[in-house]
Amino acid sequence: MDGLKQVDIGSVLHFVNRHCPFMEAFDHVLGRYAKQAADDRTITACLVAWGTNMGLGRMGDISDIGYHALSTTSDNFIRLETLTEANDLVSNATSELPMFRQYDIDGVVHSSSDGQKFETRINTINARYSPKYFGLNKGFVSYALVANHVPIHAKIIGANDHESHYVFDIRFNNISDIQTDVHSTDTHGTNAVNFAILHLFGYQFAPRYRDIYDTVCASLYGFKHPSQYDDEMVLKPRRKLNPELVVEEWDNIQRIMVSLALKTTTQHIIVRKLSAFALKNKTRRALWEYDHMIRTLYLLDYIDSPPLRQHVQRALNRGESYHQLRRAVSYANFGRLRFKTEQEQQLWGECARLITNCIIYYNTLLLSNVLAYKEGVGDIQGAALLTQISPIAWQHINLYGRYEFRKSPDIIDFEAIVQELSRVPISSTLAV
Repeated sequence: MDGLKQVDIGSVLHFVNRHCPFMEAFDHVLGRYAKQAADDRTITACLVAWGTNMGLGRMGDISDIGYHALSTTSDNFIRLETLTEANDLVSNATSELPMFRQYDIDGVVHSSSDGQKFETRINTINARYSPKYFGLNKGFVSYALVANHVPIHAKIIGANDHESHYVFDIRFNNISDIQTDVHSTDTHGTNAVNFAILHLFGYQFAPRYRDIYDTVCASLYGFKHPSQYDDEMVLKPRRKLNPELVVEEWDNIQRIMVSLALKTTTQHIIVRKLSAFALKNKTRRALWEYDHMIRTLYLLDYIDSPPLRQHVQRALNRGESYHQLRRAVSYANFGRLRFKTEQEQQLWGECARLITNCIIYYNTLLLSNVLAYKEGVGDIQGAALLTQISPIAWQHINLYGRYEFRKSPDIIDFEAIVQELSRVPISSTLAV
């Protein structure tokens, strides 16, 4: 898409809103008692101000909408619930496009979750030190759930929080229409209970391990004593499992799962409480034992199946691609966030996700139309290669410059762009 004529981000948001009216999600905080009517152009300016990390003040200086109008509109319409609903509307619309299911991995929707670190300019309550990522400064993590390139859920967590404590929460709290069959994380997404919790809720957990040999040596268990296995075996269980303990504590395990299902607690709270228990606590040991069973079965599959390892890596690569787009969107202030409160950080996170969702919808719609053209003219090879091209691209979208929201947005000649893309030869080197 490098050779396409650039379109500004405001026009992209206007185009996406025409196809899936996500602006309808932004209702006034006072409901039917509101005196201010929703203005899509001002709301768009607020979304860009928040999502690009520019801020309302700076946006008021470089756009044709003043700070007072931006501040009033933001206070009345930009809330976490409206942003979440708007994101879900765009994500659901993307899932209905022909290209979406072309991104299935092994015939199923394969999601991944991973954290992205952001440095803060202002010391906030959840900002923490991380010398590896921030040097002597502080920051936090945006933890996102990505399925078929679409960011369907996200959460802001502290840089000191372990990402594995939020794997179930981010998967279970996804309320979009995109429901995944398999979920992957990197090594940081694994702990002593994730396999157990996700399995009990019917989710297939498929993490990637950095050092598979050391992991297997430390995490392989069996139903017999290690001495009863053949000495010539390359891999032997570390110890014998204790299924009787799981049966004995099954009622307590079910109570924990019911609390998670009813959302009376969250996974990271459960993990913290279990960690505070004594090592000999029976419920804690039983949950770990159940986790060992499910993890062992997965590790055996992971060792024997190169396609499984490739599918997991492919899903994680899509999450990394989304992070690159997200970083490009939040370009202002050199990528160092300037928000003072956790609430403002959440608003920034959802606005940035909405902008990236709109870009992905726009690109997926382009690719869907090109796919229909290729199939219509009988270019089977070109259509097959096209399904391997990622919708994560932003070279053809102008995120910078002076913003003019009051004037009529530039009309995107979508048919001309589709025709131009249809003439471009597709190389197998572009496949991802």
